[in-house]
Amino acid sequence: QAQLAESGGGSVQAGGSLRLSCVASGFISSSHCMGWLRQAPGKEREGVAGIYTGGGNTYYADSVKGRFSMSQDRAQKTWYLQMNSLKPEDTAMYYCALRPVRWGSQCGDLIFDYSGQGTQVTVSS
Repeated sequence: QAQLAESGGGSVQAGGSLRLSCVASGFISSSHCMGWLRQAPGKEREGVAGIYTGGGNTYYADSVKGRFSMSQDRAQKTWYLQMNSLKPEDTAMYYCALRPVRWGSQCGDLIFDYSGQGTQVTVSS
């Protein structure tokens, strides 16, 4: 099972940007969904972005569409989440996550099998 390590979290003012990185150790095939989950205090964990490793197709939750962008560097086994126009409601622990799939369209449900330890993102107003 691959290990996932997130970095890039921090504190930023509303309207600012952050880029999260996820480095995977172990084999990641072209039939995986890599993505990002987040969990705010007192709330359930939710999927915010996903990418199909085979084709690079990306998927986003409505709450972040147009503001967040996910990309990958498969050679470096690194996945990124660029977060722009951050809002206080984006404050959460962000987790890199992974799930094997048969078809890229499955990534659209933003459901993952396991995740890393997380990196905190705090957005102040």
